[in-house]
Amino acid sequence: MSAPKSTRIYLHPIGLAASPQAEDGAAIRLAGSMAYASRFALVVREGGQVTQRLLFGARGFDAALTSLDASLADEARLQWANLQKPHAPLQLGDRTIRLDQPQVMGVLNVTPDSFSDGGEFLEKPEAGQRHAAQMLEAGAAIIDIGGESTRPGGAATWEGDEIERVIPAVEYCAGMGAAISVDTRRAGVLEAALAKGAHMANDVSALRYDPRSLTLVTNVGCPVVLMHAPGTGDDLHQGGEYHDVVSEVFDFLKAQRARAIAAGVAEERIVLDPGIGFGKSLADNLALINALPLFHALGSPLLLGVSRKRMIGALSSEEPAHQRLGGSIALAVRGMDAGVHLLRVHDVPETVQARNVWRGMRDAALTDFGQLPA
Repeated sequence: MSAPKSTRIYLHPIGLAASPQAEDGAAIRLAGSMAYASRFALVVREGGQVTQRLLFGARGFDAALTSLDASLADEARLQWANLQKPHAPLQLGDRTIRLDQPQVMGVLNVTPDSFSDGGEFLEKPEAGQRHAAQMLEAGAAIIDIGGESTRPGGAATWEGDEIERVIPAVEYCAGMGAAISVDTRRAGVLEAALAKGAHMANDVSALRYDPRSLTLVTNVGCPVVLMHAPGTGDDLHQGGEYHDVVSEVFDFLKAQRARAIAAGVAEERIVLDPGIGFGKSLADNLALINALPLFHALGSPLLLGVSRKRMIGALSSEEPAHQRLGGSIALAVRGMDAGVHLLRVHDVPETVQARNVWRGMRDAALTDFGQLPA
C-alpha cells in the first residue's frame, strides 16, 4: 500500500562528527563538505503531524527502511543519496568556486536604505569599489550585489531605479575580475547585470516574483540561488505563519527546485537558501539553523545568509546591525559545522579568518584519532 499524498519523510542528520575516524568509519560526509554525520532521525509526517520517528546510525539505514512502505522508502533512499552527494564547482566566468570547503560571499549593498551600511556604497561609488576590492583581497569567493532592501517593512523598488543602482557596481566588480552574484527578484535587473559581467542570480523570491525570471535563468544557463520567503508579492515577509517551519521550508525548497529543473534549469546550477529572517520569528530562525544538515537531503548546495541579522540583536543586547560581528561569526561557524557551502556575509575578513581556523581544525581531525595497535 502506498502512503497518502499528505505523508512525507525527512532524513535529519542529528549527530555530527569531527571526522569519520572519530566514529570508526561509521559516518557519512555531508554533501561533499567538510562536515560529517554519524546519527540520523528518519521522521514521517502525515497531515503536518509526526507519525513516526526512527533513530539509526550510519550503518543502520537499510534496517530503518524495513518499517516504511515502498513510496516512502524510495524517497528515503533518494534523501540518503543526496546527503552524501558531492557538488560540482560553480563556474562563474573565469572563476571556479569549489564547494568542498565553505566559501565566503561578500555583500555589496547599493541601496539608499541598507540596514548594514546606510547607503554609503550607493552615494559614494568609489567607496563601494574600494569595499569590493577589500572583500576580494580578504578572500571573498563571490561578490553579491543588491540594489533593493528586502528588510521587513522596506518599500519595493522600481526596476529602473534598481538597474541604475546595480549596473555601476557590476561594472567595477567585473573590472576586478570578480565572480559576481546579483541579489534581485526582477528579470530586467538580472538581464542587465548579466550583460555587464555578472554571473549568478540570487533570487530571494525563488524565481516566483517576476514571471520572466524563470525563463531568463533557463535560457542564459546561469547558476541561481533559490531562497525561501513566505510572501509572493512586494512584501516577502508576509504570511510567515508555520505549523512546523523546518518541514515547511524543506517542502517549499523541494518544490521550487523541482519547478526550476522542470523548466530546464540544470540541476548542478541550483543553490538553496532557507531564508533566515524572511517572514520568520526568532524561534523559527533558530529551528532552521539547528536543522541545517537536513537541507542537504534536497540534493543542492546550501547558502546561509545570517550576517548582522535581527535575530542576533534579539539574542543579545539589541545591538545595532554594525555591532553584530560576534553573533554573525557564531552563526557562520554553526553553518560550517552543518556543511553549508556558501556563507553570505558583510564582514568578509573576519569570516574568512574564522573559516580558515575552522578548516585547520577539520583537517587536523582527519588524522588525530589514535588507532589500536595491529
